[in-house]
Amino acid sequence: MSTARWSRAAVVAATVGAAVLVDLVVYAIGRAAGGTFTFPSAGSGVATTVDAATVAGFAAVPLLVGLTVVALLCRRWPVVATVAIVVAPVLAVVTVGLMTVPADFDTVSTVTLALCHLTLAPLSVLGIRALRGPAGAVDELPSLATTSARSRP
Repeated sequence: MSTARWSRAAVVAATVGAAVLVDLVVYAIGRAAGGTFTFPSAGSGVATTVDAATVAGFAAVPLLVGLTVVALLCRRWPVVATVAIVVAPVLAVVTVGLMTVPADFDTVSTVTLALCHLTLAPLSVLGIRALRGPAGAVDELPSLATTSARSRP
């Protein structure tokens, strides 16, 4: 995906659409494998079920927000894309431990939902790279040697 052929909005939409599709396939496989996707709600003890719409929303919303921010800011501040390439996968991994594991799902549901979180890591990197443009399009942070050499009279 190159931004020369795709608009930034198209890159965001394609990346989010791919994430939703992949997560729904993973969810369907988890359902077929016997996952109940039910957990007790905090405080009330009432069972809550994670459905396909929830899986799609938890894939789409954070990715849409993050990629939109990158798309809007990376032209003016290219370092935003560089930072996002690190931050997005870290958030995908960290949310497994913060959201999925503590929810007390059955094993199949936990593994399935963890995989749904983890699929966002490579997809977000691909989307950010497409927004960044061709290789070398993002200026790297200047090194201290370059900065100090420029500041000399």
